[in-house]
Amino acid sequence: MAGVESTIDIHLGDNLEVLKGFPDESFDLIYIDPPFNTGKTQARTQIKTVRDDEGDRVGFKGKKYRTVRIGTKAYSDVFSDYLGFLAPRVDEARRLLKPTGSFFFHIDYREVHYCKVMLDQVFGRDSFMNEIIWAYDYGARATRRWSPKHDNILWYAKDPENYTYRFEDIDRIPYMAPGLVGPEKAARGKTPTDTWWNTIVSPNGKEKTGYPTQKPLAIINRIIRVHSNPGDRVLDFFAGSGTIGEAAVRLGRSAVLVDNNPEALRVMAARLAFANPRFHNYTPEPKAALIAKVTGRKSLP
Repeated sequence: MAGVESTIDIHLGDNLEVLKGFPDESFDLIYIDPPFNTGKTQARTQIKTVRDDEGDRVGFKGKKYRTVRIGTKAYSDVFSDYLGFLAPRVDEARRLLKPTGSFFFHIDYREVHYCKVMLDQVFGRDSFMNEIIWAYDYGARATRRWSPKHDNILWYAKDPENYTYRFEDIDRIPYMAPGLVGPEKAARGKTPTDTWWNTIVSPNGKEKTGYPTQKPLAIINRIIRVHSNPGDRVLDFFAGSGTIGEAAVRLGRSAVLVDNNPEALRVMAARLAFANPRFHNYTPEPKAALIAKVTGRKSLP
């Protein structure tokens, strides 16, 4: 966004330690997408295809291609005390929010009800503004229950009477029955409800980084555009692939990203190179050397 200087700071280390070093009321918007406590190791294997008459895949016009495995990105998603892990980090998030700030918590159906109770205790039930359902339609279908095809995003305002909500910046979506509203309204579209229909990140699209659980820019763009102002500071302390960072800087905001996974650093360093991010290390060797290797820097601040 012209006229607004945006910066990105990437911190590698335990997010609780990093958060405690930030001053009170230093962020306008906080979004986190923590591990969902699925009890599994989350992994994504990247592949490419190469033209090969003896290949294992058949493509356009019957041509054959060979599958080449590039690598696998993974992290453990198992916690014996999930809420005990999250609660002190959410406490820090509330401390770090400015008075007009908002907190967005992205989770799935397994833990959302327990997390809602915990978040009510931290922020107060009056600060709960919305549960947003991100609904998508991709992947296999269950045969013994209704297929779970949505995530839950809980929105809390630090002050429920005074928060940032840029209504005019909400993107419009088509009416399902445009003939019922007239041509003018149909052309303009309508504002979304608390159910957001949006596909996942395409496995073959340019947006895909290969990082497990990467969220679509379309979802994050909507949150940042509506719940922060140009020039504001946005924090994500489970940064993963860095979607918050890309969305923030392209919309004229600054971002602070925190993650303890060196693989996340690799992905963010490549994805956000266009914004010249600053790197900060909270880990002992050998991770410090890994950061330098990934970013191409000889030393770190």
